[in-house]
Amino acid sequence: MSIYQLPEIHFKRLKAPSAMSGKRLPFPGLFLILVFLIGLIGGLSSSYIFYLKLKQEVVDAGVPIVHSEKVIEKEYVPQTSQEQKVIDVVKENSPSVVSVVISKEVAVYETEYLPFGSFLIPQEKKTGTEKQQIGSGTGFIVSEDGLVLTNKHVVSDDTAEYTVIDINGKEYPAKVLAKDPVQDLAIIKIEGSGFKPLKLGSASDIQIGQSVIAIGNALGEFQNTVSVGVISGLGRTLVATGSTIGTETLEDTIQTDAAINKGNSGGPLLNLKGEVIGINTAVASTGQSIGFAISIDKAKKDIEQVKTLGKISYPFVGVRYITLDAETAKAKNISVDYGALIIKATDGSPAITAGSPAEKAGLKEGDIILEMGGEKVTKDNALAKIISKYNPNDSVDLKILRDGEEITIPLVLGEWKQ
Repeated sequence: MSIYQLPEIHFKRLKAPSAMSGKRLPFPGLFLILVFLIGLIGGLSSSYIFYLKLKQEVVDAGVPIVHSEKVIEKEYVPQTSQEQKVIDVVKENSPSVVSVVISKEVAVYETEYLPFGSFLIPQEKKTGTEKQQIGSGTGFIVSEDGLVLTNKHVVSDDTAEYTVIDINGKEYPAKVLAKDPVQDLAIIKIEGSGFKPLKLGSASDIQIGQSVIAIGNALGEFQNTVSVGVISGLGRTLVATGSTIGTETLEDTIQTDAAINKGNSGGPLLNLKGEVIGINTAVASTGQSIGFAISIDKAKKDIEQVKTLGKISYPFVGVRYITLDAETAKAKNISVDYGALIIKATDGSPAITAGSPAEKAGLKEGDIILEMGGEKVTKDNALAKIISKYNPNDSVDLKILRDGEEITIPLVLGEWKQ
C-alpha cells in the first residue's frame, strides 16, 4: 500500500547583510514579541475603522443597528419630492376616508330530506333570517357634522342598513340623506361632531398627465388602500352597468390609470395638493388600469343643497337624447355636427316625458337642441352639464333645429322627482 508523502522542506537561515554578520541578534525573543504587538495593534485599528464605516453605511440605508441594550431605528427618507407629496397627502387625508358597509336581513335555509318512494329527496327549507354583509364601498367626510359623500350605487338599496367604519375601526350607523337623480352621487350622515372634512378642489383646471392618488376600501376587504397614477383622459362619456343600478350613462368623467377596484366606489381622487378632484366611480371591465371618476365640481352643488335644503334638488327638462358629433351626424344624415338630438330610448321609451317641461314647451322627437341659455351643446359641453348649472323653476331659452329651421323656444325647468 503506497502512501502519499509530502516532500521534505529544508529551511536555510538567512544571514543579515551588516557588520554584525556572523553574530547572533541580541534578545531574538523580544524582537519577535515586538513585531507581534505592532501587527496586533494595526489589525485592531483597521477593523475598528471598517466597523465605523460599515455602521455609517447601514444607518444611512435606514437599517437598524442592534446593540445589546436597544435598537436604533431611522425613519424612511423619501427619495423624491413627488414621493414626499404622496406620503404627506395620504397621511393627512386617510383619516377622513371611510368604508361604507351594506348589511341586510337575508333568508337562512337548511336542507331536509323528504321520502320519495325508496329515495330521500333533499329540499331547502327556510328557517328564518339573519343580518349579513352583502356589499361595501367607500366614502369621505365633507362636513364637520358628519356628512359623507359616496356613490349612489353604493347606497341604492332602500331596504338595506349602512354602517360607516373609520380608519381606526370605529363604527357609525349611517342614514341616507339624498341621492342625486342624475349623477352617481349620494350623501349619507353619521352622528357626531368635530369630523375633519376633506378639502374640495376643482376639476376645471386639471391636466392629462397630472399625478393623482386614489384611496378606498379595495375589494371591500383592504380598507384605505392607496393607489397612485395620472389623469389619462378627460371628458369621457360611458355607460356603466351594475347589479344594483342597471344601466346608467356617466358624462364628462375623469379617466385615470390609478388602480380602482371593486369597493373603491365613492372614494376620493386627490391631487398632490391634497384636494379632492373626483369621486371614483367605475372601472373598465375589459381593460387594465382604466378607471373613471365623477368631477368634484358636480358634487359641490349636491353638498351645498343638502346642507341648506336637506335634499338634492335637480332641474328637469324631460327629454331623451344623444349628443351629436361629426360621425353621428354623417351616419344619420343630419346637417349639423353638434347639439342634442331628441330621440326614443333603445327600449322604446318615449323621447319626451309626459307632463314634463319639454312637453309643455312644445319640444318634439327629432328636434335638435343646439343651445341652452346661449351655451352651445357639444360632446365636451353636454346638455346634462348645462342643465346642472340651473335650478328648478329657472326660465331658459332653447335654440332648436326643427325641419332645417332654427327656432327659439322658452322653457321653465321643473324639479326632478326621485
